[in-house]
Amino acid sequence: MGGAVSAGEDNDDLIDNLKEAYYIRSDLVERAFRAIDRADYYLDEYRDNAYKDLAWRHGNIHLSAPCIYSEVMEALDLHPGLSFLNLGSGTGYLSTMVGLILGPFGVNHGIELHADVIEYAYQKLDSFIKTSDSFDKFEFCEPSFVAGNCLEIPPESRQYDRVYCGAGVQKEHEDYMKNLLKVGGILVMPLEEKLTKITRTGSNSWETKKIISVSFAPLVLPKHNTNGKPKTVPLPKYEVRTLQELARICIRHTLRVTTDGGDSQSRGRGSSFSVGRGLAVAGLHKYGPRFKRRRVHRRHCNALVLATRQVVASSGIGPEEDEEEEQEEEEEKETGELLRPQPAVNLLRERILGLPLPEPLKMYLLYYREK
Repeated sequence: MGGAVSAGEDNDDLIDNLKEAYYIRSDLVERAFRAIDRADYYLDEYRDNAYKDLAWRHGNIHLSAPCIYSEVMEALDLHPGLSFLNLGSGTGYLSTMVGLILGPFGVNHGIELHADVIEYAYQKLDSFIKTSDSFDKFEFCEPSFVAGNCLEIPPESRQYDRVYCGAGVQKEHEDYMKNLLKVGGILVMPLEEKLTKITRTGSNSWETKKIISVSFAPLVLPKHNTNGKPKTVPLPKYEVRTLQELARICIRHTLRVTTDGGDSQSRGRGSSFSVGRGLAVAGLHKYGPRFKRRRVHRRHCNALVLATRQVVASSGIGPEEDEEEEQEEEEEKETGELLRPQPAVNLLRERILGLPLPEPLKMYLLYYREK
């Protein structure tokens, strides 16, 4: 499944294509996609295929096509503080993007059938936390994964605000999936070859919307135990944060907000811990680095306006952007080189390292991250 958009040269280029094809429609989802490089979840020998709009599988490791993940993220309608359950969590790519939006006081759980895939997901999660600058640009809800069959969750288990199932669901399991939702919650799953969004509007009432046609491998049915007793899969535990962890979250949040130059209040309205504030702070344009090739790409005609009897091509570029591009083009003519983005400075890290604190405490505030 996939192939709905052109392949990208890198992660930002892929996201540009998904936006232009209207698979990514909200700023929040766009920022999460740009923050996580899809190639990081591929095996090294297959990274060249990461920016194609195609699903990828190697053994038990699997990633859906980018256009599918885009539709899923948009349909989930995520907000800070929600609880999320990922059925068939796989590499953790989707769960990590979701965690960037849920923030530190959300819940981010996953169930995966294969133990080796869970090990792979935790390796990728550890790499993201220790090495990615994006970790310092968001308030993150770290995912937790358990091994098991998602059809063996005990009926008395807790319910979630948002649920996604990454395998094909047949009609006989629809009610089972619905019961994992809280009232007001949203379930997204491939139901009978359609990516479907189900909203629980009451204890026994639902709203259903078909999104797009999809082709997913079906859910693996549970195996019967020899003793005849039903097997159950315990969900990850709700972790109560320690006072030390809460202090770290608050200190990092305060340092991140103060680097916003006073503008964070307006952007963070409605939540004490807003998502994605650090993007502007760290010098990362919300639409990604401004490479010359993207400006040329976006100069293509994207609209036809019928004015009386004349067809006028519209580029969608405003006068300010034209003036800015002309200025940059003049600079490029003088230097003979294309302008390249300056390396982003991790301001949160710099501020923590500049605090008058013992080195072990600084490293704790940095989550012991590598430079």
